[in-house]
Amino acid sequence: MAPAYKLTYFAVKALGEPIRFLLHYGNIEFEDYRFENENWPEIKPHMPFGQTPSIAICRYLAKKVKLAGANDLEDLEIDAIVDTINDLRLKIATYHYETDEGIKESSKKTLLEETIPYYLTRLEAIVKKNNGHLAVGKLTWADVYFVALLDYLDSMMKINLITDSPNLQVLQKNVLNLPGIKEWVAKRPVTKY
Repeated sequence: MAPAYKLTYFAVKALGEPIRFLLHYGNIEFEDYRFENENWPEIKPHMPFGQTPSIAICRYLAKKVKLAGANDLEDLEIDAIVDTINDLRLKIATYHYETDEGIKESSKKTLLEETIPYYLTRLEAIVKKNNGHLAVGKLTWADVYFVALLDYLDSMMKINLITDSPNLQVLQKNVLNLPGIKEWVAKRPVTKY
C-alpha cells in the first residue's frame, strides 16, 4: 500500500522539516520526495500557487497528531506564536538570500543586535512562564515548528540562535527527544541546512 502522504520539497531541511517532524511524531507513513534546485523550474508549475509546503500543512497535520489546540482560543494562541516564528524566519531569510553584499552587511548588524534579540527574548519569556512550552502550557505544534526550523535559522545566520536562551534550549531538547522525532533526527539525511 502506498504511503498516505507525499512531501515534495528541496533536498534540505528548511521549511520541509516541521512537516517531517509532525509526520514522524504521529508515526504517519509518507514519501519524502526531495528534489535538487535545478529541478525546481519543472516542478514549480505543478505546485499549488507555485511554491513548496506552507504552514497550513503543519496546521493540518497538528490536528491529525493531536498537537493542535483544544479549542479556538488555544488555536489562536498557537497560531500567533507560529506566525511570530515565521516573521522571524522571514527577516532572517531576507538577510540570508540578499545578493547585494552592501545591503546584506548593513542588515546583519540590525538583525544580530536588535531583531533577533527582540524575538528571542520574548519567546524565551513565554516558554519560561508557560510550563516549558511556546503556547497553552503544553506540547503543541508551535514547539515542534520552532525546533524543526532552528537548524535552518542557525544555518542562515551562522550562529546558534538560542545560545543565551536556557528555556528555549530545554524546549529544543524536549522536542528532539520525543519518540518519532528522535528516531527521525538520528537517521535523516545530512543536508546543508
